[in-house]
This record gives sequence, structure tokens and C-alpha cells, in this order.
Amino acid sequence: MALFDTPDQVNEVVDPKERRRLERKIDFMILPYLAVCYAFFYIDKTTLSYAAIFGIREDLSLAGTEYNWLSSIFYFGKYLGFNIFMWGFFLMLQAACSNLRTLATLRALGGAAEACSDPSFMLITSMWYSRKQQPVRIGIWYTANGLGIAGGGLLGYSIGSIKGSLPSWKYEFLIIGALCSVWGVVMFIMLPDSPVTAKLLTVKQQRMAIERLRENQTGVENKHLKGYQVKEAFMDYKLYIFFILGVVGNIPNGGISNFGTIIIKGFGFSTLVTTLMQVPYGIFISISILVCVFLNDRFKNRRCLFIIIFLIPNICGSFSLRFTPIDQKVGRLISYYLTGPYNAAFVLILSLQTANTAVFDIYVEQTFKSLA
Repeated sequence: MALFDTPDQVNEVVDPKERRRLERKIDFMILPYLAVCYAFFYIDKTTLSYAAIFGIREDLSLAGTEYNWLSSIFYFGKYLGFNIFMWGFFLMLQAACSNLRTLATLRALGGAAEACSDPSFMLITSMWYSRKQQPVRIGIWYTANGLGIAGGGLLGYSIGSIKGSLPSWKYEFLIIGALCSVWGVVMFIMLPDSPVTAKLLTVKQQRMAIERLRENQTGVENKHLKGYQVKEAFMDYKLYIFFILGVVGNIPNGGISNFGTIIIKGFGFSTLVTTLMQVPYGIFISISILVCVFLNDRFKNRRCLFIIIFLIPNICGSFSLRFTPIDQKVGRLISYYLTGPYNAAFVLILSLQTANTAVFDIYVEQTFKSLA
């Protein structure tokens, strides 16, 4: 391995100030790209929701549960990893749809393309950050989830105000899809593959970036699939606990992201005011995530406790939405906002997986041993 020419370089002493400068540099190299991309991921999830209040159900004659299936089809497509550019391309194509069949097909393809988001971002985070640093970093890029909701509300208001020859929902798909595709090109060019190949780091900084991850015992990158590791993963009970946590933690996501604007409009707000009502909801989610990850960083070994704490508002908000009288518009809106902090709990669920799973083979560790 070219980064380590002598055994002395394996455990070379690093000045703490130099290490902090490197960590700040890595933050600026990685987190902005992940955060903006994650914001687009969530904006995309809500495009169908905004399209619903902009008239797509009437224009495409979606009756009964057909709209519900469209929102589900997006998630059923999570079995392939298409790139971000193609994901934006599929989103733009949805503006050309004239019936349920074509729209459902494109939603499935878009869901397959979006499948790369959480797994890829978790791998990237574990590749660049130590176990202790991962919850805060995951929280930072996941905060863009809330910013995406807020930004999506402003975009929805702006797009809904366009007086053009096309229905507003078509502009929604075209504009957001084009932005996603452009960002996909930016990420393809700018996001480094790993610390070993990062062009913005000097050779010494690359060594430091790898050395600081030795405590993870997960390596940096290895693209060889090994059968015994797959078998070991499926024999590990934690895999199934994480799976259940992921499913339960994301049940609110499907309903809220696809039906959120319909719920708010049902309170009696106009179409454009409904889009603006998503802005404080997104900001509340971002604040919840930041509070959660920094509390977790302050109090050691309390991740599971904070997961439970930040799921409680969601449970209370859901029950309140169900039982608050229909004429209590403000109370029902507050109940809807209370469903937001589940996002903070999901951040810690993600960090539990990266902290307890060796996502890469011990690639660098073997190099250390050969040099020793």
C-alpha cells in the first residue's frame, strides 16, 4: 500500500491540532454533498404529495386507493441502486405521464434509484469517521431531511404560483427532477471515493485519515463479497433487531411524506398556504435531530434511551391527530408537527448499525500487520 512506506508511518505521532484541522477538512469534503443530496431525496418523496394538492389525482383520474398505491410503489422498488442522475431523470419523466400505469412504473424505477441513499451514506460515514463521531455526522447530513421538507414547502409554494401552460404538478416534477440530476453530476465529480484516493488530501493526511479509524476495526474499503461474511451477518440476531427497528421507525415516514400535505389541506387551508405550513415542520425536524445527536454525544451509551424518548412525541401526535375534534384546526396542526421527531430517533438507529457492524473487511488492518 503506497501510503505506508515504512513501519514507522503506521503509528506516527499526530499533533492534536493537525488532527482537528484534518477532521474539519473532511467535514467540508463529505458532509455538504451528503446533506444536499439527502435534502433532495426527501424533496423527491414529497413531490407526489405536492402533486396531489396541485391536481394530479383529478388530471390522471386516480380513484379510490390508486394514489395510495403510487406512494407505496416508490418504496417497493428498493432493490437496485441506480445513480442520482437517473433518479432525477425518472422524476422528470413523471411530468409526461397521462395515466396510472406509466406513473406507477416510473415511481417504481424512482424508488429503485433512491435505494442507494441510506446504505451508501452510512457506508461513506463509517469510512471517514470513527464510531464516536458517527452519530453527530449522521445527524448533520440527516438534518437536511428537515431542511428538505422546509425547502420543499417553499419550492412547492413557488411552483404552485407559476402561471404557465402546464399544470402545477408537472412543473413540480420537472424542476425538482432537473435539480436532482444536476446534483448527481456534481456528486459524481466532487465526492471522493475513499480516504485512500481523496485528491484533496495530502499523502500524510490520507495516512492520518486511515489511522484514526483503526479503533473502528471495520477497515476503509473492500469490494470483495465473501460468503462466510454474508452467512455470519444472517446468523447475527442484531441484524434482525436492526431490521425491525428500521421498519418500525419508517412506518410514519411513508404516510407523512406522501400524505402530509393532504392532511394539512384537510384542516381547511388553501393549496398554497398548505405548502408553506410544511416549512415550520421541516425546521422542527432539523432542530429535533440536532438536539438528539448532541445529547447522545454528551451522555455516553444512551442511544437506545434517546431513540425511545424521541419516538414518544410521534406516538402522542398520531393519537392526537386521530382524536382531536375536526374543528380544532390549530390543535390538529400541532399534533401533525409532533410527528416530526421520529426522524431524530431514526438517526440513532442508523448510527447503531454502523457502530455495531463491520461494514468493510479489515483491509487496512492487514496492511498494518504486514508492515509491523
